[in-house]
Amino acid sequence: MHTLALPARARAQLIAADVRLARGGRPVLTGVDMTVTPGSRWGVVGENGRGKSTLLHVLAGVLAPDAGTVRRVGTLGSAEQEMDADEDRTVGDVIDTHLADARAALAALDDSAAALAAERPGADDAYQAALEAAEALEAWDADRRVTVALEALGAVTDRARRLVTMSVGQRYRVRLACLLGAAYDFLLLDEPTNHLDRAGLDYLTGRLTRWDGGVVVVSHDRALLGDVATTVLDLDPSSDGRPAVYGNGYDGYVAGRRAARQRWEEEYAEQQAEHARLAADLTAAQQRLVTGWRPGKGTGKHQRATRAPGLVRSVHRRQEDLQRHEVTLPEPPLSLAAPELPARNGVTWVRAEGVTVAGRLTAPADVTLRSGSRLMVSGPNGAGKSTLLAVLAGHLEPDSGQVHHARHARVRLLRQESAAPARRRARELYDAQLAALVTAGRLDGGETLPLEQLGLLARRDLDRPVRELSMGQQRRLDLALALAARPHALLLDEPTNHLSIALVDELTEALEATAAAVVMATHDRRLGRDTAHWPHLALGAGATVTAPADAGSAAARGHHVA
Repeated sequence: MHTLALPARARAQLIAADVRLARGGRPVLTGVDMTVTPGSRWGVVGENGRGKSTLLHVLAGVLAPDAGTVRRVGTLGSAEQEMDADEDRTVGDVIDTHLADARAALAALDDSAAALAAERPGADDAYQAALEAAEALEAWDADRRVTVALEALGAVTDRARRLVTMSVGQRYRVRLACLLGAAYDFLLLDEPTNHLDRAGLDYLTGRLTRWDGGVVVVSHDRALLGDVATTVLDLDPSSDGRPAVYGNGYDGYVAGRRAARQRWEEEYAEQQAEHARLAADLTAAQQRLVTGWRPGKGTGKHQRATRAPGLVRSVHRRQEDLQRHEVTLPEPPLSLAAPELPARNGVTWVRAEGVTVAGRLTAPADVTLRSGSRLMVSGPNGAGKSTLLAVLAGHLEPDSGQVHHARHARVRLLRQESAAPARRRARELYDAQLAALVTAGRLDGGETLPLEQLGLLARRDLDRPVRELSMGQQRRLDLALALAARPHALLLDEPTNHLSIALVDELTEALEATAAAVVMATHDRRLGRDTAHWPHLALGAGATVTAPADAGSAAARGHHVA
């Protein structure tokens, strides 16, 4: 007999207190505190490897923490980034699993109704209990809710379709639809936007913002976090080593993180300065002891004879001060320090006239870029966004039309994905590009910046082979290589791919402030909102598309140009 798990509704609670967990001796979660209640929506953020998915496993009871407690009152549904598929399971099987309680409640209601009609003893109480369970689970509407969610998410609706015949994204959408259709008190979602199109994203956002229960979502999607999250848990390092919790949604997280980072950097710099002063005092005292320094003539003989022991005590005292004043704050995390990019009023750096590429960019495009120009290129997949950027960069010859670059114009393209990882070390690759630019006379030696000064790679990663870097680190190196050239025109193709939320926010601020021309193609909804005032070039309409002759002033006026 199926034992019903009924939702707790207003009584539901999901509480994590001082949760700690290590893997292979390395701390993964340290001092996590969360209280998730009906109506609260938590966003969990952090760089790759910070334990976001692990935290969801702990909250769901799949993993036991090494220390701390997790208290659950109510029902819970969770979705990991991938969904396994065995040979025989079908879409209908997945639906049945998530709606098992609703189905059992309706069956119990039918049985108790029959018992009531037969006037069996205790039938009244059994019927009342079954009715309350069915109402709590909203059981009559459960299948319809799942069907609506399947269709809205673009998921497979054929109940007989076997999971093994479906892609990872198709399986994920089926499970997500089941979670949204069931009546769980809590939803735990791991990167739920990964396999959704725009319509699916809109549907998911709407359902989560109206969810009566509690939600915990792990995501790098800033638009989803901005629309959904009421509280943000940041698992990235903090000055006290514990995760930080920010209220007031995603905007509160951004402002709070910026203020915390500034305090951290100021306190760290003060400690470093004090440590350096004490070290200098110790060195001076040791030097005086080694050289046998004595007071000048005229000082009493007894005082001169006893000076050496005093110096020894002074050295020991400074050594003790230095040991007591070891730097207690860890070095703050990386922060983008974008270089100043050049501007030259009145110069047209790039002009494209009627360019097309057969089968890839079919509508003739006109683009003019000057210092300060801004341009957002949009269109469906296959419309030619990446192709247009490659043509503007001079990496691809158009089949028709012309592209003109100003003499000595530095134009750099950040492609969608990193090239095959090199065997060379990150610093070697970066320095080699700078040397080539200086040798060719494209960059003045005084304009070059060392890689570590950009704040994109940690010092420990500068001398690692590129092939040993993560996807996110390789993407950071690609960005460093683009910025190192001090481009007059910077072309960005899906620049947020593989980048952390913090870096994307920093990059967005830098792009708004730079004097260089910037052209960008992106599907990132939040980045699209943040740059909505940029002129807009829409591809794929089948007609000639023209960017403004002076995109910079159009951006300043807030015009959209299509």
